[in-house]
This record gives sequence, C-alpha cells and structure tokens, in this order.
Amino acid sequence: MAAKEGVRTRRRLSTVERREQLLAVGARLFSESPYDDVWIEQVAEIAGVSRGLLYHYFPAKRDFFAAVVERESERMLRMTAAVPGVPVREQLDTNLDAFLAYVEEHAHGYRAFHRADASGDQAVRKVYQRALAAQERQILAALAADPEFGRLPAERPDLRLAVRGWLAFTTAVCLEWLRGTDLSREQVRDLCARALLGTLAV
Repeated sequence: MAAKEGVRTRRRLSTVERREQLLAVGARLFSESPYDDVWIEQVAEIAGVSRGLLYHYFPAKRDFFAAVVERESERMLRMTAAVPGVPVREQLDTNLDAFLAYVEEHAHGYRAFHRADASGDQAVRKVYQRALAAQERQILAALAADPEFGRLPAERPDLRLAVRGWLAFTTAVCLEWLRGTDLSREQVRDLCARALLGTLAV
C-alpha cells in the first residue's frame, strides 16, 4: 500500500547518532545549569527518548556528564593538535583561531566542560582534570619539539606550572568573551598568543 501523502517517516537514529544527540542535549543543559539542577528525565524529554533508553547509553548522571566532558576534551585536543615540524610561533595563531572557532560554535559544550570542576562529583572532576592534563601535555610536547623552545624544560622547572596557568588564563578569557565583550575573535587570539609567548620568555 502506498504511503499516505504528507505523512513523513521519522528516520531511526543509529547508536552513534543517538549518543551524539544525547551528548549535545547534555552539553546545553549542563552549560546553562549547575550539575545538581540537571535531571536525566529532562534530557530524555528534550531528546524525545525514554529514560530507560538514556540509561542504556549512560548508567548514571555522573557517567553522562563525564561523557559530555570527554567529548569536548577530545574536540579541543583535535582542534589544537600541533603540526610536526612547524615552529610553535608559526602555528600558534592558526591553532588559536581554530580553538576560538570551536569555542564560538560549541559554546554550550565549552561551558559545560568547564563546569565539571565545580560539579561536586569526584568522578566527574577527575575526568575534567585528566582532560586539562592532556591539554597541558600537548602544549609541552609541541614546545619540546621546537628548537626555539626545546631547551626550556631543563632551564625552567616552572614551565609546566606556567603552561597550566596560561590554560587557566585562556579559559577565563574565553568564558568572558562568550558572555559578550567588545573584543573580536582576532583580538582575543592576539591576547592569548601574547600571554603564552610572554609566559615562555626567559
């Protein structure tokens, strides 16, 4: 029998697509509300799925939030991955441009990621801290591979702490930028670039 005119069939989402949909909803809710104020029932309702299906993907709320944090961490690491053989100074602006584009396009995810440290859940906080440590290692590896900066680890025992401080600075700048400032993306990029290069100066 031919399908009735005007009747649309809803496409069934694959497992990967459904999981991505749920994480996108979670990123928005966790970016707008504290961890304790987000309810699994709310996520399921917005996504148009049963609570049981949501629990099939994520056994508990902490698992769900941890998955949101891990998703955003992986995105940020991909966006800012160093290009082997290219000096840090040459790729800094490019990487910051890509990162700031991510911050703009995935503002909910970025905010949700940085809410994790204040979630009060130790398991979620550990996921967040591991993600920050991965960003830190990525920057230090890029510096170590650059002849201009490769000597710094031996001369600067404070380098790891300095990079960690720069990440905190960049986070504060980006979150404020998302709230609305007069600065353009290029101005924010230049501010963050100057801050990092100033941190590396000896």
